Amino acid sequence: MKSFYITTAIDYANGSPHLGHAYEKVLTDVISRFRRQMGDTVYFLTGTDEHGQKVQASARKQGVEPQAYVDRISAEFQALCARLDVSNNDFIRTTEPRHKQVVRAILQQLFDRGEIYQAEYRGFYSTRQEQFLQEKDRLPDGSWPEIYGEVTDIVEKNYFFRLRKYQDWLIDYLRTHEDFIFPKYRQKQVLEFLKEPLNDLCISRPKERLEWGIPLPFDENYVTYVWFDALLNYYSAVADKGLWPADFNVIGKDILVPPHAVYWPIMLHASGLPPPKALLVHGWWLQGGAKMSKSKGETVNPLSLVDQFGVDAFRYFLIREMNVGQDSEFTVEQFLVRYNSELANNLGNLVNRTLNMTTRFAAGVIPAVDVTEDPERELQELWTKTRDEAVPLCEQFQFHTALERGMAFITATNAYIEKRAPWKLGKSAEAKDQALLRTSLATMAEALRLAVALMRHVTPSTTDKINAVLGYTPGPVWRDELVWGAKLKGARVAESLVLFPRPEKKVG
Repeated sequence: MKSFYITTAIDYANGSPHLGHAYEKVLTDVISRFRRQMGDTVYFLTGTDEHGQKVQASARKQGVEPQAYVDRISAEFQALCARLDVSNNDFIRTTEPRHKQVVRAILQQLFDRGEIYQAEYRGFYSTRQEQFLQEKDRLPDGSWPEIYGEVTDIVEKNYFFRLRKYQDWLIDYLRTHEDFIFPKYRQKQVLEFLKEPLNDLCISRPKERLEWGIPLPFDENYVTYVWFDALLNYYSAVADKGLWPADFNVIGKDILVPPHAVYWPIMLHASGLPPPKALLVHGWWLQGGAKMSKSKGETVNPLSLVDQFGVDAFRYFLIREMNVGQDSEFTVEQFLVRYNSELANNLGNLVNRTLNMTTRFAAGVIPAVDVTEDPERELQELWTKTRDEAVPLCEQFQFHTALERGMAFITATNAYIEKRAPWKLGKSAEAKDQALLRTSLATMAEALRLAVALMRHVTPSTTDKINAVLGYTPGPVWRDELVWGAKLKGARVAESLVLFPRPEKKVG
């Protein structure tokens, strides 16, 4: 069994979870579950980034200690993971001793080797982004982009990491590792960024300005810059487990450059550690063509949709709607289209028909196939094509297209039922019609079993519920579950299952 280590970005503990956080958790969970199904031993990490000036300011504003403040926010993110059925193996917090020890050890090692030095900084500082800025960061009219908030002139002594020293190494690494960033066009964006000379990275903040951070091991008057602290979580969580390097760091496109594509690989290389094998960069959820913004009141509380429609409907929509790496528009109307047309009217309809007709015409016991004719052969051939396309699509993170293929197979199964019309066959006393009835009941049940097996990593609880009402327990090898056969022969089904009920109140 191959080990597979995957991480989300850790969420900044300065506000409650929103749709973007939920999507990244679910996407990484879907990848993790799929890899487990494929036989890998998966280690899945998520967590919270809890130091920095914004956290300190927010805690003061609320009149609480920073630790109490981040404890509350971190608990919200942990609750989100549980509510979204996220199968993470670990949840790291950057305030934990295991993380602090690794950060301080790496800082000391770099300092001892001359990779960190002290110098005076004169320039501009963005409190909102907690970063120093250059003249090149200004807009053409001389103003600062809105993302930086208030920018102030600053003069202070700090410690700097020799980032520029490794610029040529990083450029060469990116050119010789073309699969380092998914999707590939993002790699070109990073190389474009690296055409400009890098500045050395300020990795400290004086305690007189910022107390809430990990003290530098070689100068306790300073704390560690939040990015140098936060990025190391991916390594600190598994430093004693032999799992590094990560197979994938899953991140949003807004933190690719420079943190994850420049700072992170250089920090690791300078420390004698290999970079992660790859960065998987996803897009944003948009409303009206613009990124959802808390300041504009446009964020969606993911838990309100989960509470109304169930966790699997929410997970299905996120994965079905967004092509990994691209942006996608979010509207409640589109959510309802997917929910009603694909989940309720298509999958839910197939479940109800299968249970109802097996109960009505076969005393609740799935029969064996008696005869196989063109309609059955066509559906089986479609299944083979669907499976053989969907699995490689999932391996390439094209989960949305794999779900589309699976839903088309469910549509074809419902069409098969219309063609066979078991309700008509059940009224006939002819032996041939009874044989066709048994065949149609067995075929529709087997098609349902296969369809939900293909969705298992996206809709785990729905798959479990459907298997339960089919009287079926899947075997340990997922690939074996994707083979058309007679696994359900003799299984006793439940009479009904309501999976995707109509909403009783207004959505939102």
